Amino acid sequence: MEEINFYLDDAKESMAKAVQHTEKEFLKIRAGKANPQMLMGLMVEYYGSMTPIDQVSSINTPDARTLLIKPWEKGVLPEIEKSIINSDLGLNPQNDGETIRINVPALTEERRKELVKQSKGEAENGKITIRNIRKDTNNELKKLQKDGASEDEIKSAEDTVQDLTNQYSKLMDTIFEKKEVEIMTI
Repeated sequence: MEEINFYLDDAKESMAKAVQHTEKEFLKIRAGKANPQMLMGLMVEYYGSMTPIDQVSSINTPDARTLLIKPWEKGVLPEIEKSIINSDLGLNPQNDGETIRINVPALTEERRKELVKQSKGEAENGKITIRNIRKDTNNELKKLQKDGASEDEIKSAEDTVQDLTNQYSKLMDTIFEKKEVEIMTI
């Protein structure tokens, strides 16, 4: 029974991590307002190694449509600018020699639909991960049954895994719906 609980706890923890990962991915998908999270994941060459942008600069939002990036060292400004231009964010950085200012354009209806589609894909990837966790956990439970665990205990554990799968899939749908509303709100 102890081994069964181990697998159930592990499945629950893994499913929660899948949801957290999806939420982090959603932060990178812009919803029309300037948000420092939009630049997370962007890497900048800094003294010969690739470094996250937030480790070489501060990123602020002086207003709803502007990102202001102030590097710790002026020498890294061109690298930050190049990294933003080469990213798939579609942003146009303006370097004034001290800071980089990015005006975040309002989203067109077509772009909003693309972002909703991208968000739906992220949510679906999260749900696939959750279903894979269910499959792996059920396989481990079947092995326990072959090793002598009772059929009733295994059946109960499989039901619990299915309940967890349903719960976390529903949570994934909920966070996608919130993201969709955020993107479609002008």
